[in-house]
Amino acid sequence: MAHRVYGELMRYAHDLKTERKMHLQEGRKAQQYLDMCWKQMDNSKKKFERECREAEKAQQSYERLDNDTNATKADVEKAKQQLNLRTHMADENKNEYAAQLQNFNGEQHKHFYVVIPQIYKQLQEMDERRTIKLSECYRGFADSERKVIPIISKCLEGMVLAAKSVDERRDSQMVVDSFKSGFEPPGDFPFEDYSQHIYRTISDGTISASKQESGKVDAKTTVGKAKGKLWLFGKKPKGTALEDFSHLPPEQRRKKLQQRIDELNRELQKESDQKEALNKMKDVYEKNPQMGDPGSLQPKLAETMNNIDRLRMEIHKNEAWLSEVEGKTGGRGDRRHSSDINHLVTQGRESPEGSYTDDANQEVRGPPQQHGHHNEFDDDFEDDDPLPAIGHCKAIYPFDGHNEGTLAMKEGEVLYIIEEDKGDGWTRARRQNGEEGYVPTSYIDVTLEKNSKGAVTYI
Repeated sequence: MAHRVYGELMRYAHDLKTERKMHLQEGRKAQQYLDMCWKQMDNSKKKFERECREAEKAQQSYERLDNDTNATKADVEKAKQQLNLRTHMADENKNEYAAQLQNFNGEQHKHFYVVIPQIYKQLQEMDERRTIKLSECYRGFADSERKVIPIISKCLEGMVLAAKSVDERRDSQMVVDSFKSGFEPPGDFPFEDYSQHIYRTISDGTISASKQESGKVDAKTTVGKAKGKLWLFGKKPKGTALEDFSHLPPEQRRKKLQQRIDELNRELQKESDQKEALNKMKDVYEKNPQMGDPGSLQPKLAETMNNIDRLRMEIHKNEAWLSEVEGKTGGRGDRRHSSDINHLVTQGRESPEGSYTDDANQEVRGPPQQHGHHNEFDDDFEDDDPLPAIGHCKAIYPFDGHNEGTLAMKEGEVLYIIEEDKGDGWTRARRQNGEEGYVPTSYIDVTLEKNSKGAVTYI
């Protein structure tokens, strides 16, 4: 339908527009030529009229001088010559006006009986061809729809059969099997008799006390275990965060590391100020022993120095992790840029994302890691609402998605976009079945919704 109907209509409409413009231009040229002939005829007419009036004046002057007895013969001859000249010029203009009039009448007849009808005939033929082409396109459109109707009907029948085959019990059992925790119900709480020490003897109290203490320990252990297993309807235990934040996506990891470095720098500055204050106090004690013992400040100074060394090591370690994250982020950006310039390489390996290496083991690509992946209920027995879709994308290349947190996709597959690329080369996407994960941005053609926040269309 797109090629045989829409595309053909667009091309034919363009051709018709060009042809119609040409015919209209021919009509304007014919009208301009007719206007030019009319102007020439009108000018010759006005000139002939003017020469006739001049000839009449010359004749009147000659007759007046000829009847005047006081006029000389020379004046009469001069008036006669002037009359003959004006009469001759009037005759010439009369002939020219007659020729121009005849020419204009001929061109006007040709214009209204030959040229203009021919142009209208061409326009009519063009419109008839347009009508025929439209009828062919309508037939093509109907044929395309007729071919698709059986497929749509089959799909609808399949949907109806699938809807009829829904087994709510089986689906519920599948959900239970997927999300069951395996927790065992807690045991009974033991009875704790606090009145035993009132009636016990010394000997009995010793024995019972030990038993009671052991019973109390077991009870507390049981309660603690029970509380740990009752988190389904309470607070959900959070997964242990890694020290280098490698479980987070690169952009979030960079922000967390930068935040930690800033906090460590503030602590280091505080410890340095404390060290300087202790040194000043030690100098004062050394100069004035009666104010205090300088040796009493030595443990505090040693502790401060240890804290400073520890903070410096922490800062150095976090800065190394931060530089690693920034290097990976910049590397992905460079690879994406290089992939836009050149997609073909004769040797070695090159992925559609643009990363290139001769050794398959040297190519390191990692998606943002997702940590704390639970299949159980969320906090307070409430499921988190899924992120809204801000656009959609189409896979340009296939992606296996073996790494944790990634989403495998096939070439041509359409996914929903739920989180844009933060500059690390990864975009968060979701299938129609709800499965989510990260996919390489350079592997997809992204289209964001115009009314969504930060919507931008890019490839």
